[in-house]
Amino acid sequence: MIRKTAQNIAILVPALFLLFLLVLCFSADWLESWRGIDSNLADLSLRYQKPNATYWLGTDELGRDVFTRLLYGGQVSLTVALLAAVAAAVIGTSVGMLAGYLGGKWDALLMRFTDLLISLPALPLLIILAALDLEKLGIPAELATARDISLYKISALIALMSWTTLARLARARTLTLKNMDFAQASRSLGVSHARILLRHILPNLMNTVTVAVTLAVGHIILMESVLSFLGLGIQPPLPSWGNMLTHAQDVMWDETRLMIYPGALIFATVLAFNFLGDALQDRLDPKQRENRR
Repeated sequence: MIRKTAQNIAILVPALFLLFLLVLCFSADWLESWRGIDSNLADLSLRYQKPNATYWLGTDELGRDVFTRLLYGGQVSLTVALLAAVAAAVIGTSVGMLAGYLGGKWDALLMRFTDLLISLPALPLLIILAALDLEKLGIPAELATARDISLYKISALIALMSWTTLARLARARTLTLKNMDFAQASRSLGVSHARILLRHILPNLMNTVTVAVTLAVGHIILMESVLSFLGLGIQPPLPSWGNMLTHAQDVMWDETRLMIYPGALIFATVLAFNFLGDALQDRLDPKQRENRR
């Protein structure tokens, strides 16, 4: 009873924090309107205001409200993390299921390609890919210079580099599931391979996928923050916690709070996702729980 209660608390606390953060960040438009503050309006006469009744966390180097920009930055960082995590889950689960179920040359081909990507240094490769000019790749200028294009670009790049771990997990689980009685019975009845994969194999993979995606979100937030901090991720005027750190580094000694706010949010969010992932793993994977004991 005590152990079960502890497990429930371990899931509930980070889940409630993340839910509160999501609701708060995606209420930024309403809060901005309610407070009567335009977070994109620069007013140099209001530079580096200390926290007060009007500007709850003060203002930045352009006189913009830091609190509202943190919320908009959270929208962007969390959107990138969730989009990339879901895309990586779809790619990784599909590759792993096909490799494990088909076996033979398909398994060897897909897993060797996966191993090749795993062997590449992820961060340097992401830096190179993020620096590519979309117009030179044939993307229309209107689309390549759109305000939100960097958000989708970074999400796609991170997803393409983040699916490999899930592919290996899905393959290992599929190798076990395809030899179980329910899968063999389905094949003996003439059920198509696609139906077996979608109706029988995939539902039994969802526990593994859920845990892996939850743990991956925290890692993706860090990757996006690093790229934005280096100036290769989310591009201004679109705010993110990473590029807010970049803008604050020039005044880190005089206005330390401008670095503390986004840094603390990155730290707390990544920690919450990691705690949630570990707690879900203990709840959804009994074997893993017994091994830890």
